[in-house]
Amino acid sequence: QVQLVESGGALVQAGGSLSLSCAASGRTFRNNVMGWFRQAPGKEREIVAAINWTGIGTYHADSVKGRFTISRDNAKNTVYLQMSSLKPEDTALYYCAVASSEYRFTLPLQPRDYEYWGQGTQVTVSS
Repeated sequence: QVQLVESGGALVQAGGSLSLSCAASGRTFRNNVMGWFRQAPGKEREIVAAINWTGIGTYHADSVKGRFTISRDNAKNTVYLQMSSLKPEDTALYYCAVASSEYRFTLPLQPRDYEYWGQGTQVTVSS
């Protein structure tokens, strides 16, 4: 059974930093695109960042570019999101996800293109 387990969410002050991790189990995803999404109350789920199987090709949403960095460790079947200079508008439930196998080098940006999802970890940024 495939499981994605996020960790690292917390309450932090504006300007602070957090590091999220997502460990996958049940099968290896070394050939899959992995991504981070977030969803704030009353808003749609949105892409934060994505990374291809090599770990070299990445995408970061404009709202987080320069502040967040996605990375992965295929040996550990884990994807990370390093967040710095956090803002109150970053407050959301953060999900990691694995894209369908048809994507390897292209980075899908829509939730519908992702096949497996974690339960989410809450990030709250106070002003």
